[in-house]
Amino acid sequence: MVSLICTLRHHTDEVTCCAFSPSLLATSSGDKTLRVYTTADFSELPFSPLRGHGYGVHCCCFSSCGSFLLSCSTDGSVIVWSAETGEVKATLEHPGRSPLRVCALAPDSSLLLAGACDGTAALWDFRSKTLRRYINEASVVACCFSPCAQMFVTGCTRGDLKLWDAYTSLLHAEKDAHDLGVTCCCFAPQTTDSYGCCVEFRLASCGQDSQLKIWIVSQREGAACTMKLLQTLTSQTAPVLSCAFSSDGEWVVSGSVDKSVAVYDAVSKAYVTAVALSPTFPWIATGSMDRSVNVWRIGDGDDSTGKYSAEDCLSCNTVGEKKLPGHSGLLLTDWSEDDVQTWLRDEGLVELVGIFKANNIDGPELSQLNKETAAELGIESVGLRGRLLRRIEALKAEQNGSEAPDEFLCPITRELMKDPVIAADGYSYERESIESWIRGKNKTSPMTNLPLQTTLLTPNRSLKMAITRWKSNQELRVAQHLITKAD
Repeated sequence: MVSLICTLRHHTDEVTCCAFSPSLLATSSGDKTLRVYTTADFSELPFSPLRGHGYGVHCCCFSSCGSFLLSCSTDGSVIVWSAETGEVKATLEHPGRSPLRVCALAPDSSLLLAGACDGTAALWDFRSKTLRRYINEASVVACCFSPCAQMFVTGCTRGDLKLWDAYTSLLHAEKDAHDLGVTCCCFAPQTTDSYGCCVEFRLASCGQDSQLKIWIVSQREGAACTMKLLQTLTSQTAPVLSCAFSSDGEWVVSGSVDKSVAVYDAVSKAYVTAVALSPTFPWIATGSMDRSVNVWRIGDGDDSTGKYSAEDCLSCNTVGEKKLPGHSGLLLTDWSEDDVQTWLRDEGLVELVGIFKANNIDGPELSQLNKETAAELGIESVGLRGRLLRRIEALKAEQNGSEAPDEFLCPITRELMKDPVIAADGYSYERESIESWIRGKNKTSPMTNLPLQTTLLTPNRSLKMAITRWKSNQELRVAQHLITKAD
């Protein structure tokens, strides 16, 4: 059996990656943050969320020892965090400041690899944090190290898988491994040693072709490395975006745009964009475009055997009413003062409970709170005030289902556009964001990675009008609810 343990709804944009350490779960998102939870009860740690990236975070991973958490972003940087305190230990920048899509740390924490949109991959010595090698490749969207840390694989948008040694010498190229592009790859933790003369690794890869493939990577003494296709899994009917091996190497989990998590046959209720398995079992974490992270338990309650049926499946009903912890699923405008205070505690804003209690702030008051009224309440800290207002906006968006349509969000910042403009690639962006992108020496499209023929920006007036109408309708809905409640 596979059962849903909990659903975490703290991110305000799509979840891009999940990662387990023996005691923690980390998630990253287009909302520019990482969130860290304890696997004891999946409560968020006090230092979470982690904020340090200027744009959306695409990937996160733990070191094998669990001491470090790494993340990479469109801002072209890899941040190394302390997994114990959330403190930034180091920031590594891609030499060309190109947006980074994926990062991986060697099992022995000796090397750090990050793949970029400009067709390069940077390899750092993790201990000294110095750049070791720089390789040219098509847009790198997937990478992983072998269990021995002596090899790594990169996957690109052209669909090729390439095997490299630690000195960035190409060992093997598997052309067109996935039609339309690779999306993820990972090695199984175990190796097979055939009489000391040949070492074999299992590699999983998935792609836009809706397939999950299992490969055997062989390294024979005195001979070239080879990759042999062992199995092609086709149970999912749309692009497979993420895959991961279990800690014993016997399970492969994949998440797909067809809204399924396959271990093998599974159904969830939102596009699955990220999967991870706990190294200590029995947890699976899946991230979705609905901004949620689901944590699953594998097994029937007996963890001692470590054996699970291949027919186990996942099912989750996440589309229905969204329940907010401690508030009985009530609309914000129906909250009592106690509900507001409970929410503040849940969001880590305990220091504001006394102020809100003294001023009798209930749900309707909270929904109308802005920068000026927050200052009038005596919240002097600018950072605390900003954090409160962001949490309120996220709460209102989550509760009334008023998330903006994706076409209203800037592809760079994933925020609602105020002054949308059309770039040479045909996509619309927030003017300030795309201008900053171009000033940062990024003369390629943030969406296609192709060169921009011109930096001329054209105002998208029709889109701006559509956004204005949508915002007006949202405000009208809130006003009508308040009138109805008053009557």
